[in-house]
This record gives sequence, C-alpha cells and structure tokens, in this order.
Amino acid sequence: MAEAIAAKPAAKPTPTPKPTAAAKPATPAKPAAGHKEESKGGPTDAELAMIQAPMTRREFLNYGFLASLGIFFVALGGATFIFALPRFGAGEFGGIFDLGVAGDVIPPTDAAPASKTAARAWISNTDQGVIALYNVCVHLGCLYGWQPVTNRFECPCHGSKYQKNGTYIEGPAPRSLDRFVIRFTDADGKVLAETNANGDPLPVPDPNAQLVVDTGKIILGHSHG
Repeated sequence: MAEAIAAKPAAKPTPTPKPTAAAKPATPAKPAAGHKEESKGGPTDAELAMIQAPMTRREFLNYGFLASLGIFFVALGGATFIFALPRFGAGEFGGIFDLGVAGDVIPPTDAAPASKTAARAWISNTDQGVIALYNVCVHLGCLYGWQPVTNRFECPCHGSKYQKNGTYIEGPAPRSLDRFVIRFTDADGKVLAETNANGDPLPVPDPNAQLVVDTGKIILGHSHG
C-alpha cells in the first residue's frame, strides 16, 4: 500500500540584491582655522613684512660707513694713478727745455721766428714780447712752416695760415696756434717772468736771463668762430 508522501513545500526564491549607489568622492579637508595656504610664485607675508620694514638707525650707519669707505678707496686709487703717470725729464718733449741765454737764442723782432725742433716749438719775437708756438697745425696735426715771402706761417697740408704771433688768418684751422708756457729765470733759477694764462707774448725782462720752455703746459689758441 502506497504511503502518502507529504509534499515538501517549494523553496522560496532568493531575493535579488538591489544595486548600491556609486560612492561619492571624498570632499577635501578644509585647512584648519588660522592656517593660510602658501602662495605660489610670490613672497610670503613674512618676506613682505621684512621688505617693507623701515631702515633702522644701525642699518643706516652701516650703509653710510660702507659708502664712505668706498669713496676713500676710489680717491686713493685716483691719487695712485696720477702719481704713477710718467714724468718727463728735462730735454724730453713734455718736460722742460732750457734754451739758453735769452739774448743769444731769441731772434730780433724784425727777424724770422727760430725753430726749436727738439722742443717742437717756434720762438717768435714780436713787438709785444716773446712767444713759443707749438709747431703742429691745429687743423689736422701737420707741421707748418714759416714762409719769408709772405711773412707768415703756412700749413702745407690744407693751407691754414697764421700771423707771426700765431693768430689765425685763413684756412680750415678752427683756432689760432697753440703755445707753450715760457719762463725767464736768473742764474739761481728764480723765475723773473712767466707766460700768463692767456698765452700772451712775454717781454724779455733781462737779455742775460735764461729762456725756459715748458712743453708740458700747452695753452690752446683762441677760436676764431
């Protein structure tokens, strides 16, 4: 006899899990109160405060000391440079030329000027006095000469012409001839007379005095423009 088999209850279906919502990105933490984010590409507040701070008295004194020290060394270097410059001896151009007794070396007023090649000078005697003219033309540096026919100085390069005392006559020269300082001294070397700042002719104080030409002191001729 068949036994009745109790029917098992049917298994319940497993519920399908619902999809979970996507996780939201984490929000970056805010900096704590009182903390400032560092600025990029510029000075910080501390650096700005240091830059804008007024100069203290100590800083001012330090800067003043360093500046005065720099000026001292510059002046010292300049003085050293000046004393290191070459000094010209007697008889060298740029130095002193003792031409001799005035009565022997100065030509008469009605004679042609005397050329002193070593001193690069023309000794010219005029009615106003003696003058030592630099023998270089003030136009472009040519050597001019005395022309007895025209009784004047003439430059062979570009035709500039000058009077016996060096005064400009005509030509491209911008001024009259330059001249040297001359002195008349006695036997002891005492200066009896000396060319003034304008370079005017110097009267002979004594024919027995020594005529000295200082080629280190050149007085520029007057401009005619």
